[in-house]
Amino acid sequence: MISLVIDTSTNRTSVGLFHRNEIIFNEFHDGATAHAEALPKLVSQALSLENQINQVVVGMGPGPFTGLRVGIVFAQSFAHARNINWRGVCSLDGFKVEADEYIVTTDARRKEIYWAKYKNGVRSFGPAVATPDYVADLPERKFGFGFGETLYPSMELLLAKSQTNPVLEPMYLRRPDAVPTSERA
Repeated sequence: MISLVIDTSTNRTSVGLFHRNEIIFNEFHDGATAHAEALPKLVSQALSLENQINQVVVGMGPGPFTGLRVGIVFAQSFAHARNINWRGVCSLDGFKVEADEYIVTTDARRKEIYWAKYKNGVRSFGPAVATPDYVADLPERKFGFGFGETLYPSMELLLAKSQTNPVLEPMYLRRPDAVPTSERA
């Protein structure tokens, strides 16, 4: 089983390629507005190592609308064109953290963060969007944006979590910035 793993839920475009659970390729490109340019290049590099993909795994967020759409549409189109399965996974589930109970966070922009709570590596709450002050008041240890080193989803963990916690819909946690003219104030 060869799996292509993609995540564009943060300012990092990440691509991994696995033979069963053994990593063949793992690269990324940083740039919040570069997902559409970086993703095809990274996938092309991965395909130069192994072209016979059996499934695609994609981070479904939470994350900014445009970045998520780039990764999700690419993954679904790639899978459809090759007539293979795709699986979605919560991107926050892919964070490697050494703690029993903890919260992970990513930048939601507009002075907010996306966050989820975990116990023994299993999500117990979320994902949700809130201000950093709200999350700071919660008792669990915090990891990620605003609480130390910025974390990015691990391709290995996304692949593993896709087997047990598949996600079918993108995780958009707030209304889009763009609104129809009829709804503008």
